[in-house]
Amino acid sequence: MVLCLTQITGWGVLFYAFPVLAPDIAADTGWSTTAVIGAFSVAQLVSAAAGVPVGRVLDRIGPRAVMTVGSLVAVGSLAGMASARSLPWFFGWWVLIGASMSATLYQPAFAALTRWHGDRRVQALTALTLVGGLASTVFAPLTALLAEHLDWRQTYLVLAAVAAVLTVPAHFFGLRLPWTALPPVEHHAENPTVIARSRPFVVLVVAMSLGGVAVYAVVVAMVPLLAERGLSTTLAAWALGLGGVGQVLGRLGYARLVQRTTVRVRTVSILLAASTTALLLGLLPGPAVALIAASVPAGAARGVFTLLHATAITDRWGTRHYGRLSGLLQAPLAVTAAVSPWIATAVAERLGGYPTVFVLLAATGAVAALLATRSVPADAH
Repeated sequence: MVLCLTQITGWGVLFYAFPVLAPDIAADTGWSTTAVIGAFSVAQLVSAAAGVPVGRVLDRIGPRAVMTVGSLVAVGSLAGMASARSLPWFFGWWVLIGASMSATLYQPAFAALTRWHGDRRVQALTALTLVGGLASTVFAPLTALLAEHLDWRQTYLVLAAVAAVLTVPAHFFGLRLPWTALPPVEHHAENPTVIARSRPFVVLVVAMSLGGVAVYAVVVAMVPLLAERGLSTTLAAWALGLGGVGQVLGRLGYARLVQRTTVRVRTVSILLAASTTALLLGLLPGPAVALIAASVPAGAARGVFTLLHATAITDRWGTRHYGRLSGLLQAPLAVTAAVSPWIATAVAERLGGYPTVFVLLAATGAVAALLATRSVPADAH
């Protein structure tokens, strides 16, 4: 319950508030929209880079101190960003916000649940991501409501206060379960450095990063694609929203998928599903009902991809070094998630439209699925 509350709040304040407020920030400051969005992208990249050392620390001392300090940094840096009067200071505060993301959002929460819940970790992770998916539902409208009565700086100060009240004490007082330090590594094969340099791990990182391009670029590219197909902005937005319903459905079915498939089959199947749904959207000319309906399986693939990523390490190498190894896996995936919307937009401009982009995204997902066949060590099930 504690992590469900803090993930909704953390994602809502640190992530989903920004798309709502970005136009107001650009209009008020005179900074270009590209520069404003660039600061947010920098935060994603910093979060990816910081995730590796944060994961190493979390493996040693547990989530309580890491997530409490991360929450304090988030509150302070949000307040600082809201007071920034120059673009360099604005970027600087977003660098700190990115660092706080690495210590407060899904990665440390996944590590905590993975260690605490053991064999029941899939159910715990599913519950967390289902609830975390409500962050946009709660905080996008709340941010818009605040922005109707306050300027963007005041809105962010209110959101920082909400984060201070809900996340700092929750992490400090709520994450008190025992966290036993791991004994020294006895076998060479269990050494995290050896694992990180192994062929299956490297292939897994590449496959998941390419899969991330196919999954995350679809989110930003779907609305302009549907607009090119003749749908109104309102209908395109509804299609994107129904993709969120698909995310929930996909995550609800993940536990059953785990029970019925091997690691290799599960990984390849999910990546192929992401590829197939992207291809369907790219090739389907209409009508509107069919295009909107196709957004649901695309959302399902996106939702189940999150859980695939959350369990990829434990499915192959167990829970022993989850924090460190998942940080290494997350870093390039976060980079692809940050740059894939820009890549999709640039390709669409060069090739004259988004249908071709979706076909290329499908091809990327197919390559990821092919690579994933080699991402499982010999001793994994």
